[in-house]
Amino acid sequence: MDWIEDFLKGRRENSLLRSFRCVEERTDGRVTVDGQKLIDFSSNDYLGLAQHPHLLEEGQRMAERFGTSASASRLMSGDLLIHHLLEEKVASFKGKEKALLFGSGYLANIGVIPAICGRDDIIFSDRANHASIIDGALLSGSKLIRFRHNDLNHLQDLLAKERSSFKRAIIIVETIYSMDGDRPSLKELVELKDRYKTMLMVDEAHATGIFGEKGAGVVEEEGLNEEVDIIMGTFGKALGGYGAYVAASKVMITYLINTARSFIYSTALSPSVTGSNLAAIELVEREPQRRRTLLENTQYFRNLLMKKGIELKGSSQIVPVVIGGSEVAVERARILEENGIFALPIRPPTVPRGEARIRFSLTYHHSQEILKRVVEVL
Repeated sequence: MDWIEDFLKGRRENSLLRSFRCVEERTDGRVTVDGQKLIDFSSNDYLGLAQHPHLLEEGQRMAERFGTSASASRLMSGDLLIHHLLEEKVASFKGKEKALLFGSGYLANIGVIPAICGRDDIIFSDRANHASIIDGALLSGSKLIRFRHNDLNHLQDLLAKERSSFKRAIIIVETIYSMDGDRPSLKELVELKDRYKTMLMVDEAHATGIFGEKGAGVVEEEGLNEEVDIIMGTFGKALGGYGAYVAASKVMITYLINTARSFIYSTALSPSVTGSNLAAIELVEREPQRRRTLLENTQYFRNLLMKKGIELKGSSQIVPVVIGGSEVAVERARILEENGIFALPIRPPTVPRGEARIRFSLTYHHSQEILKRVVEVL
């Protein structure tokens, strides 16, 4: 097993070795790690819903009704009423005919993409797309072309060169990119999709609950629900739950029920999680002030950083401060932790070499006083 030791040694020497930081307690945007209470900037609980009483109550109610597990896949005896209620809610929330639940965002992407693309097809994927999208594309056996991040001129050149040689084509992007916090031009993507007769799939994992009139995401905000073919997203971020969904046409969802292997061969979401997910969407629709406060504080934080001369990407609640080298990023995170701030370094291969960063995930719990303190420490 010397090769494993050599691999780990190389990671360790380059400050790239991944390890756990065990959270002993979590409450109101703070975590206890190694006995120290810290302000958490590494969580995706953007709206602070993960410990909301309504989600806890609905989760408990569904557990008491159906048990702790769905106990089977959806195509066996694990198809529960609460699953259908959540799917109906997601479809309405996202402005699509139907929706389908998956065990996680990763499972959704590695299930959906190989189901709709095969060896005769081509996938155009943004270079900054999540690993689950890349893995789904590789599993499909399709030709995979990655265009430069948010460079739609590059995408157009690739479409013009490659599209006609393949049976089916799909463009896949995220609406808020998880490491850069920026977004693509969906309207231009729809134009390219129509011109070159491709499908368009978007990952709204980091947008759902935050953007749009009712919090449904960037697709809703730009009024493109009908134009985007497949909307994928998760419950484990702003919605404070777990699992994922895909929203699309009725015929597409029926097709995925019959072909998406990660759906067919997985135990269904637990009743408690499903109940909490449904409660979260209801809260997002009912309490718009949560996302308004988050976005206002996000702009406040970004303005403070820019006044310090720090260059930033995007405009979302994900605020990456690019440091450069991995060792420097690790040291900067250590200094932040000494000052009561839990903001972890993001290093290669998650981000490109030389672009290690501290990724600040802002949440509803981060007041302007807290944000000002962070900038002072930086």
